[in-house]
Amino acid sequence: MIHTTTPSIEGKRITQYHGVVVGEAILGANIFKDIMASIRDIVGGRSAAYEKAFRQAREIAFEEMDQEAAQFGANAVVGIDIDVETVGGQGAMLMVSVSGTAVTIQ
Repeated sequence: MIHTTTPSIEGKRITQYHGVVVGEAILGANIFKDIMASIRDIVGGRSAAYEKAFRQAREIAFEEMDQEAAQFGANAVVGIDIDVETVGGQGAMLMVSVSGTAVTIQ
C-alpha cells in the first residue's frame, strides 16, 4: 500500500476513488512510564517510553487504515492526515488517528 499526505502521487494516475478510510489506536502508558516521562520532562531529554508508545499506536492505526483500503480494492491512500491526542486525565492514554482517501493507481 502506498501512503502519501499529498492528493496525488507523482508519475501515477488515479483511476478510481474508493472513499475515506480511517485507522485509530488508543494505547495506555502504565504508571511507571508516566513517572519516568515526568522526570525526563523536568530534567530534559526525550521520553523513550512515550516515543515507543506513539510509534506503536501509529503503526496500528496505519494497519487498520490499510485493511479498510484493501477491502475497497485500493492500492494506495492519498491525502493522509495524522492526528495525535491524549485521552483521559493528564495524558493517561495516547490516541493516534489516521485518515485518507483510498484510491487505485496505475
